[in-house]
Amino acid sequence: MLKPQDVFVSVYLAGRPAAERSYARVAAATGLSGSETHAAVKRAAACGLVDPATREVRKAALREFLVHGLRYVFPSERLGVTRGIPTSYAAPPLSADMSIGELPPVWPHAHGTVRGEGVVLLYRSAADAATRDPQLYEWLALLDALRGGRARERNLAAREVERRLS
Repeated sequence: MLKPQDVFVSVYLAGRPAAERSYARVAAATGLSGSETHAAVKRAAACGLVDPATREVRKAALREFLVHGLRYVFPSERLGVTRGIPTSYAAPPLSADMSIGELPPVWPHAHGTVRGEGVVLLYRSAADAATRDPQLYEWLALLDALRGGRARERNLAAREVERRLS
């Protein structure tokens, strides 16, 4: 059974060179333990999202799952108004194409600077990992747009995911 951290690890692995795909490196970057990382890769491989030997993402499978299945398997949950880190259409890469509303979607975070509507993270360590890695931050924001965005946001996110995984 696929878990949220499996998707989190899969998008981290997307486009990373072989040197950045060791279990220790992935664990350090994502904030998961080594055993959690190994289990996440194993489950993602069983679902066909990752090659088990090389830990390279199977781009077509990941693209199909993210665009067509993610919002049904891991739907977005909204919280109340809070301070946090912008996500979904309020974060790069979608923020350049969207107008940000009065209460943009945010991940609740102690060091967040934006007041907005809280969105439950895909995985608990995602916000901290995103603050250290701009590429991962963009991926996670795209996932939130796919998980809980309106049609326009989902379409823009789907196009960006397809571009990144082509």
